[in-house]
Amino acid sequence: MTMTAMITRELRPLLVVTVVLMVLTTVVYPLVVTGVAQLVFPRQANGSLIEVGGQTVGSSLVGQTFTSAAYFHARPSAAGTGYDGASSSGSNYGPLSQKLHDRVAADAAAFREAHGLEAGAALPSDAVTASGSGLDPHISPATARLQVASVATARGTSEVNMRALLDEFTEGRALGLIGEPRVNVLRLNIALDARYPLRP
Repeated sequence: MTMTAMITRELRPLLVVTVVLMVLTTVVYPLVVTGVAQLVFPRQANGSLIEVGGQTVGSSLVGQTFTSAAYFHARPSAAGTGYDGASSSGSNYGPLSQKLHDRVAADAAAFREAHGLEAGAALPSDAVTASGSGLDPHISPATARLQVASVATARGTSEVNMRALLDEFTEGRALGLIGEPRVNVLRLNIALDARYPLRP
């Protein structure tokens, strides 16, 4: 047997295994997982998109920036220009960073001003800090409650109505044990538009 034949005989199984594994892991497996996901969890597999009036307005998994006083505001985002999925990340500033300190101080002052709070009023951490991904769609009930008065005024309704809506859209701990109560800002604001539409 020639040297070339021996090398070919030794290499052929390696090449076959490599090609088979490549096809299995890059074609077959993704197609199977995608197919099962589309059958069993179609909404989640397609991004947990939220539609209003037949129009997609966002995803329940990705936050959005709301600046109007007539809406509840999300937490700050360090992802690109804000909630940019292609730039998902935290700021990576350490606790001793002057840039982080300055940004948090500016965000705290802006939050207090936007919602008619006294200068120096205590704020929950999620009102002024970004999440690790920069895409978190939730705020804490405490942060949402601080916005009730300003949103109620902008909507021309009572704080009692706003608190009732907030309570309705406050999600509990997963399985009653995991995480903290939270409020999905996009879902809350969609309900806000439906029940207390802005006056022209």
